[in-house]
Amino acid sequence: MKLFDSELKVMDLLWKEGELPAKRIAELLKEQIQWSKTTTYTVIKKCIEKGAVLRVEPGFICRPLINIEEVRKEETDELIKKMYGGSKDLLIASLLGGSRIGKEEAERLRKLIDDLK
Repeated sequence: MKLFDSELKVMDLLWKEGELPAKRIAELLKEQIQWSKTTTYTVIKKCIEKGAVLRVEPGFICRPLINIEEVRKEETDELIKKMYGGSKDLLIASLLGGSRIGKEEAERLRKLIDDLK
């Protein structure tokens, strides 16, 4: 499921809170990024259509149907395919950017790799 930046703003609130009335989402996004109520409701509707959000009545309560880990994995996989030809090691090399890393960071990376084997 591809979520656009606008949809991620709605999802971020739901991931933090668990569920919120649409009215509260609109209030929070107006405070944070000056979205109108109409804009917020349009984005919520798109999230519902994609199956990312469940609308519960009464009160137009929004509940997330996907978790942040799922979205992170899909977004990361897409990035690796698109920008690195599917090569995870090229992504890591790019992230490190030729910079030196400390001993502790190197150990954490080694442990992470060992745990993933």
